[in-house]
Amino acid sequence: MAETAGRDDPVLRLSGVRKSYGSGTAAEIEVLHGIDLDLGPGEFAALIGPSGSGKSTLLNLIGLLDRPTAGAVRIAGAETGSLDDGHLTRLRGRAIGFVFQYHYLLPEFTALENVMMPLLAARGRPDVQMRETAAELLAQVGLGPWQHHKSNDLSGGQQQRVAIARALAMQPMLVLADEPSGNLDTQSADAVFDLLRSVNERRGTTFLIVTHDPRLANRCDRIVELVDGRIVSDLANANPVHRQTREQTMQSGAP
Repeated sequence: MAETAGRDDPVLRLSGVRKSYGSGTAAEIEVLHGIDLDLGPGEFAALIGPSGSGKSTLLNLIGLLDRPTAGAVRIAGAETGSLDDGHLTRLRGRAIGFVFQYHYLLPEFTALENVMMPLLAARGRPDVQMRETAAELLAQVGLGPWQHHKSNDLSGGQQQRVAIARALAMQPMLVLADEPSGNLDTQSADAVFDLLRSVNERRGTTFLIVTHDPRLANRCDRIVELVDGRIVSDLANANPVHRQTREQTMQSGAP
């Protein structure tokens, strides 16, 4: 099905990607107009642009939640255009992690059980290794002592940390973060962003982060700007702002 991406090959490659709605009708509207974009291993990039610029549409295509009208989407060495829905689902589960503005945790389950969900979907039944993996991820995001708490008993910042741990459960090459701190106060947003950066540096995971916050975008290594369905700027950030999360904050699991 999929080729294996080499160490220096792009984790993501978009070539001439277009997306239209109402194709073939008088009401056809093209939202994305020939997008070319590569993301390499370990990149930490921001995707910015005004509302209506096509960011969500582009993220859906990259996340294999939708198909382009034209052009090619290549993920982790796999050309996705010829894949059926089943193969796309398996590739998405293996190669891509998602962090959303709304964490979408299941309130009736504990933090540990929420992190286990991608593993359970892949393997079909819970096992000891799954639980150990989820517990380790929660410890890495500073929530070890909270693993058996229901998600509704956690603060907003803690819930987003659970969502990040869940996104990492399958060890994806690429994490797509859609306004991951949009519902958080400034302190919690900074802590979440520090956590994403820490994962990027520790694991070499590639991140594409959609944000409206220029302060957070300036903490990324690369800033891609989308306007009216076209990339108008794609620049390396020579001096990204790095701010370490305080050790005591991580150990306490505070928001």
